[in-house]
Amino acid sequence: MALVLGVDPVAFAREFEATSRERFTGAYGDLPNTIRVITWRAGGDPTDEQVQQATTVREGLSRRLVDAVPAGTLATLAELRSAGWRIGLVSNITAHTELQWPASPLPPYFDATAFSTQVGAAKPDPEIYLAACTALDVPPSSCVYVGDGRDSELQAAAALGMYAIRTTEHADSHPAWTGPTIASFAELPAVIHLADLAGQ
Repeated sequence: MALVLGVDPVAFAREFEATSRERFTGAYGDLPNTIRVITWRAGGDPTDEQVQQATTVREGLSRRLVDAVPAGTLATLAELRSAGWRIGLVSNITAHTELQWPASPLPPYFDATAFSTQVGAAKPDPEIYLAACTALDVPPSSCVYVGDGRDSELQAAAALGMYAIRTTEHADSHPAWTGPTIASFAELPAVIHLADLAGQ
């Protein structure tokens, strides 16, 4: 994206990361305007054509990521649902990725979603976790939360009373986490003692 936009990749990456909360809560509007703002912050002044090219690059990456769901993950989600679990997704997500969500393989497995762009809050803010709990009609203390640990998500979930589990399958964002950890989502049913906790 930086090369397309004609700015230093290091500066662009720095500003991209620095604006994560704004991107997750939709503060900059649609993807083209978000890219334009980040490029300005990185010292560039992109043309409309450059912004469109960068938008296409980013949309392609997002599409590949939301579509690349391991078969084992889908099988585990199906197993949990069949055992009586209600499943919610708490996600720091950008507006353009949210638009790609419905066409991904995942929606049929979830009873509720709490997207940062919809809630107006991003992890680790309690509001986004509680929005998912409300949608599922369960208290935080009855929830198991699984994440790689980015954005202090595990500590925030645990502080609300959720049973927090770190997964390292796709990213090891919180190696200092001392709580339960799984290397594959397929390990989840065994870790949460599926037969004993189903339906809670």
